[in-house]
Amino acid sequence: MIDPTAAPDATYASYPSLADRTVLVTGGADGIGAAAVEQFARQGSRVAFVDINTTKAAETIERCADAATPHVPVFYEVDLVDIPALQEAVARARAELGGITVLVNNAANDERHTWDEMTPEYWDDRINVNLRHYFFAIQAVAPGMIADEHGSIVNIGSSSYMMQEDF
Repeated sequence: MIDPTAAPDATYASYPSLADRTVLVTGGADGIGAAAVEQFARQGSRVAFVDINTTKAAETIERCADAATPHVPVFYEVDLVDIPALQEAVARARAELGGITVLVNNAANDERHTWDEMTPEYWDDRINVNLRHYFFAIQAVAPGMIADEHGSIVNIGSSSYMMQEDF
């Protein structure tokens, strides 16, 4: 996360075209997602983010408020394996903030494990947590982007699962 007090003289890239654009970030409460929320907010974007971690979400919002961003991000508590809840959050973001211009699919979660510990049930759960919602978030925002004739979708992935130390 970017801590504005850690580097008070730091300068950040400025993208005026992002001002007043609506951005939706999945997994925006912590880590890369929180950094995305904070940086889009610094650009003047109207940011909505979804996550299950309400404590970290409040911290992210507080950092944006402390940085005096033009728009304080909006948080929706959503478990992304619940696709109807995700679709509802997208609809709420669109209604409250305007058409979604940027979708950042970021949310994921995995514990370290070896390949031989993988069960079909765990595999299905990880697909639901780490991949399935990406498609349905895209499906929820794409019609608006197509109608508006612009928009960007960023899907973030990770190879961190390969960091298992004991194979």
